[in-house]
Amino acid sequence: MNTPVVLTSEQSRAVDRIAIEQYAVPGLVLMENAGRGSTALLLQEEPKKVVIVCGKGNNAGDGFVIARHLDNAGVSVEILMLVPLQDLSGDARTNCEIVHKFGLSTRVVDPSCESESIAQSLRQADWIVDALLGTGIRGEVREPFARMIDLVNHAGKPIFAVDIPSGLDADTGEVLGHAINATRTATFVTLKTGLMRQSGPHQAGSIDVVSIGVPDRIVDDVLNQTP
Repeated sequence: MNTPVVLTSEQSRAVDRIAIEQYAVPGLVLMENAGRGSTALLLQEEPKKVVIVCGKGNNAGDGFVIARHLDNAGVSVEILMLVPLQDLSGDARTNCEIVHKFGLSTRVVDPSCESESIAQSLRQADWIVDALLGTGIRGEVREPFARMIDLVNHAGKPIFAVDIPSGLDADTGEVLGHAINATRTATFVTLKTGLMRQSGPHQAGSIDVVSIGVPDRIVDDVLNQTP
């Protein structure tokens, strides 16, 4: 049996950077592949209604891609955003603009004063997609993310985490004050060390590794270059 490949957050970022800079794979393509692969897993659960909670970075961008593919598959989708479109940038902004053009249901929310409204939306879902925070988080989870994580965890619905449960340290597996307690996690390219350590296995639930079109040789090169 082959030993699964496990990367740190720094190594994972290096893989993405090499794919983009040296292999000319656009970040939008990587994000599209990540979102499409995640959607394929989520559709195995046969949801009729999915609520996707999105933050600000590439994790949010993955969530927007998932929303589009779920909509194309006939699934009812609602997107709850913690930041408005104008505060997004790069590939995440592009994919947010696409879902707006698609006419998908999007709502910018403030968990500090809209907790009941948010909770009501979450309770109506068959699944909740966690696209709040990715592998780059450092230090304690701050507001409004902390409150949103708590609302998602308390909704009583299965949770699908994108790449890593929000609030989990991608290297150590430590819960950074607040963390999503996922039912299922779709992680990209390889496993992350934090998914295997400390609270990682508990917070992640069942874990699937999703290919995003990165050549295996890039992963091998990054592993060989790491002391």
